[in-house]
Amino acid sequence: MLRLRREDQINRNQVPEIILLNSHDGSSSYQMLPGLFRSVCCNGLVCGESFGEVRVPHKGNVVEKVIEGAYEVLSVFDQVEEKRDAMQSLMLPPPAQQALAKAALTYRFGEEHQPVTESQLLAPRRWQDESGDLWTTYQRIQENLIKGGLNGRTAKGGRTHTRAIKGIDGDIKLNRALWVMAENMLQLAS
Repeated sequence: MLRLRREDQINRNQVPEIILLNSHDGSSSYQMLPGLFRSVCCNGLVCGESFGEVRVPHKGNVVEKVIEGAYEVLSVFDQVEEKRDAMQSLMLPPPAQQALAKAALTYRFGEEHQPVTESQLLAPRRWQDESGDLWTTYQRIQENLIKGGLNGRTAKGGRTHTRAIKGIDGDIKLNRALWVMAENMLQLAS
């Protein structure tokens, strides 16, 4: 996985980026996805399927197609920023925050047993994340699930802590699902 950002935007709080995925052996296509990098917590958010992705197979003029694909992904960043602004302007009441956290926990851990609670998932790791808007709530959930480290209980009652997601496929899959959940919450509340 390679994250591409514009040099003149690196010092901003949230930086749009193109996420380039490729297999080590050329067995799958290049994938390019829009994303946002948040420098405060080093979170790499991946925009959901609503903005699409660009796939370039490993045949023909690959370099030219990858460059074209990068420009195609760049063209959606205005839409990503509009969606982010809409999420920032929507204040979520606590029951809606809990519902979003519950959906995220169910997606990550399944229906049967979830080692942590919605409240733990919603807990901010820094004062900048204390707002109750949809965007900040989504970022808290995303960071707590991706980075792990939350104390919890096993199905048998023993102590445990959640693990960080370190695999590229798992990271992208969870990030996309969380984005879709946040978009659905935005749509429901609008």
